[in-house]
Amino acid sequence: MLTLDFPGSRLLIDAIDNAVAKPTTHELTDSLRGSLCRLIRGQQVQLPECVFEPCAEHYARRELYRSEAHGYCVVAMTWGPGQGTLIHDHDGMWCVEGVWNGALEIVQYELLEHDAQRYRFQPVGSIQAGAGSAGSLIPPHEYHSIRNPSEQGVTVSLHIYSGQMNRCAVFQPLPEDCWYQRNVRQLALDRVH
Repeated sequence: MLTLDFPGSRLLIDAIDNAVAKPTTHELTDSLRGSLCRLIRGQQVQLPECVFEPCAEHYARRELYRSEAHGYCVVAMTWGPGQGTLIHDHDGMWCVEGVWNGALEIVQYELLEHDAQRYRFQPVGSIQAGAGSAGSLIPPHEYHSIRNPSEQGVTVSLHIYSGQMNRCAVFQPLPEDCWYQRNVRQLALDRVH
């Protein structure tokens, strides 16, 4: 079990443990979204200073906690100005994401069709999520992209996954309109200090 001690970490872990005891994924994610919003807005949890330090080359992923009992993990992501992702999935896992500070632009996509080589998506919604807001993704509705829309500010978000998030499918745009090529990407973690 990976555990990083920071002010309010026990409150966060207790809230997640209570949510994962819910009988359905929808109840679990609803409970977790509400708890995460309250904890962020109430400033009862203070993330480690290192999660506010962006990486110039990529958005940073720092695992703060992994539950041996329940299997979930908590990852803080740091988004430098303009940093973001391509369309991707969560490898079949549910996820609850909360914006700690700054803002994120999140675009959700619906998979329309695919063959052995190509995937076609349609954007179905876009939101600009500010500090204190949270959302969830439940497969099969897990396709999305995320980016920090700020040209100057750093954004920090907290992501709780149902399991250890080691890989995901990333979809590279092809020249044909709305078609993408699927590639599996192994995900690395940045150092927590």
